[in-house]
Amino acid sequence: MEPHLIAVLVLDGVVPFDLGTATQLFGAARDDRERPLYRIRVCSPDARPVQASAGFRILTGHGLEELDRAGTVVVPGVHDPNEAILRGTLDPAIGTALTRAARTARIMSICTGAFVLAAAGLLDDRPATTHWRYAERFRTMFPRVGLDPDVLFVDDGDVLTSAGVGAGVDLCLHVIRGDHGTEAGNRTARRCVMPPWRPGGQSQYIERPVPSVSGASTAPAREWALAHLDERLDLRSLAAQARMSVRTFTRRFREETGVSPGRWIARQRVERARHLLESTDLPVDLVARHSGFGTGAALRQQMAAVLGVAPSAYRGTFRSAGHAPARRG
Repeated sequence: MEPHLIAVLVLDGVVPFDLGTATQLFGAARDDRERPLYRIRVCSPDARPVQASAGFRILTGHGLEELDRAGTVVVPGVHDPNEAILRGTLDPAIGTALTRAARTARIMSICTGAFVLAAAGLLDDRPATTHWRYAERFRTMFPRVGLDPDVLFVDDGDVLTSAGVGAGVDLCLHVIRGDHGTEAGNRTARRCVMPPWRPGGQSQYIERPVPSVSGASTAPAREWALAHLDERLDLRSLAAQARMSVRTFTRRFREETGVSPGRWIARQRVERARHLLESTDLPVDLVARHSGFGTGAALRQQMAAVLGVAPSAYRGTFRSAGHAPARRG
């Protein structure tokens, strides 16, 4: 089966890190026989050279027609010298090409690439995110978009947006996991020497007027929890691992991860269950026990809430032969 085609649309002012994120992550994705899972085409209007925000030029070799052929279109962030886009001005040809592609392809943006999608009308009445520094400008310019500036990325089915810069990594790994399963996502993350999943949201990276006083961290508690996910984990035992009071631990945990301890643990247990469903033949009840949910019913409830699918259906999808990315919606 031919790999899924991804068109990366670069415009003047493209942020090199965002462009590199999409091409590197999807380019590094392989199946268990080291076959590439995606084909990548970097394109620009009229296939012309593009001026990057860092001062150099990028040669693409492909035009907007690639968007019509692609199964996924990725728009990296833009900055100087293309501040016009950040003020809502978009070449009609680009907007038309994106709108046409959105009829059949999955559309993604990284960082301020969300401004391009919003200017093309693709985010109207949808949830989305962008870099927290541009959130107020975005909200003023595009009031119909349900902006959430606190999350790392938003998956709204066939349109996905990420927060600033590094959050593009989280979104690309999320897409690889969704297309090909947790193992493929983990292989890609290992190849790129990065964590396969980050907890929390971009609120943890927003500049705060008052810095944290103490250098103490909840990291030891998180590491301990990952080794004991199949056991009962309560706030008192977690706080003891970090040598903090429950109140201090809860506050510090949210500051460091962007989520509550309970929500973080639930997500880690879902990730453990996904791994076991993909890589073992354990019955669902045993998967639930090993991942800390206790019963198959509890696992089914959590997977339905987080992934929108039952454990048996998830296993059938990602352990079937010839699985390929499907358009989401």
